[in-house]
Amino acid sequence: AQSKSDPRDAFILADLLRTDGHRFRSLHPLSDETRALCALVRARDDLVGQRVALANQLRALLESFWPGAAVIFAEVDSAITLSFLARYPTPHSAQHLGEKRLAAFLARQAYCGRRSTAELLDRLRSAPAGLAKEAEREAKGDVVRALVVVLEPLVGQIQQLSAAIEHAIAAHADGAILMSFPRAGRINAAQILAELGDDRLRFPSEEHLAAEAGVAPVTYESGKHRGVGFRWACNKRLRLALTTFADNSRHASPWAADVYTRARSRRCAHPHAVRVLARAWVRVL
Repeated sequence: AQSKSDPRDAFILADLLRTDGHRFRSLHPLSDETRALCALVRARDDLVGQRVALANQLRALLESFWPGAAVIFAEVDSAITLSFLARYPTPHSAQHLGEKRLAAFLARQAYCGRRSTAELLDRLRSAPAGLAKEAEREAKGDVVRALVVVLEPLVGQIQQLSAAIEHAIAAHADGAILMSFPRAGRINAAQILAELGDDRLRFPSEEHLAAEAGVAPVTYESGKHRGVGFRWACNKRLRLALTTFADNSRHASPWAADVYTRARSRRCAHPHAVRVLARAWVRVL
């Protein structure tokens, strides 16, 4: 309607609360501990998203001119990889790198991986050679240095926030309950608790919680037509936390594994089967 506007909607809602407020259930604010946990969790999640984006950019850059540096270690954004790229940002800078020099570098970095020095060096040298010429290699090496400078403190701050979250969830009154679930861990348990809150009456039924978490489908009906679709309007942080927990739980809980397997036997794709399992866990929560 042409007369529809945000101020008018706000007025209607305020007037409805004035005249029929007694018909609605009052919402209670979260406790100070839960609000603090929520702030830590959401800040960490945002930083992790930035780390993933920068790591993908770094990996794509290395694959364009020096693929070996992207595969020598397991993760391109790990501390050992970032230290290696800070020391050897281009193929030219690593052309004289042998087993002795690599072993000395690994010793300085306290490398605790299971790969030997010879195997790591073989990974570096056996990767496809880049096609970039000298000027392009040097320019991309400068970009590698810039990305490393940004990623190193970012990874460090994520580790500090993770430590703070682990301490906060352990001290929370509901922390022990969520951490007791199979393979929930501390970070994932904190993510779930931060979005669920500590008000037991916030979700009056499991259907409300499933809809809020986005693990229940939406049914569309019009006349004789009926369809079921994916739920887009939901708390996406809560959905990610629940589906991550559900996917991990099937590796430690026979019950969860059975729910997931039965969903897959009905030809459900992996994401759909995980949401089915998350919906089953909602009944437990």
